[in-house]
Amino acid sequence: MLAKRVDELPSEGEWVFEPKWDGFRALVFRDGDEILIQSRDEKPLDRYFPELLDPLRSALSPRCVLDGEIVIVNDNELDFDALQMRLHPAASRVKLLSQQTPASFVFFDLLSEGDRDLRGEPFQIRRRELERLIASAPPPIHLTPATEGSPRCLRLVSPLRGSRP
Repeated sequence: MLAKRVDELPSEGEWVFEPKWDGFRALVFRDGDEILIQSRDEKPLDRYFPELLDPLRSALSPRCVLDGEIVIVNDNELDFDALQMRLHPAASRVKLLSQQTPASFVFFDLLSEGDRDLRGEPFQIRRRELERLIASAPPPIHLTPATEGSPRCLRLVSPLRGSRP
């Protein structure tokens, strides 16, 4: 699902509000030791973010697919410019930038786990399963804040080192 701008918040229905992250939307596919980070347009991103591979192996189930956003935080702010710099063709530059400006992964949906395809399940079930899967994962893996109440609740400090969504 993609965020889209609306003129006003819905007044009826059951809604879950999440912050909009300023990063690269990506899917993570894990099958055993193999991790693939893929962009929305199906381009592989894992070579650009090598510092995320071991934390993903440690935090995720042996077989799963998650949806989220790769972000970089500098000075308690999301830094999209630094994120764009990470898409560099030279492996030596990618390695250097992964140390100088490490990325984080903020997850907001669990699409499958093991043999279970969760895409047909209601969002609340997928969210509960995602919370179970990564709630205790250490940084750089994060669970996006969400509220079923007022979206104003999301003005709380985000999970990313004091940054604000």
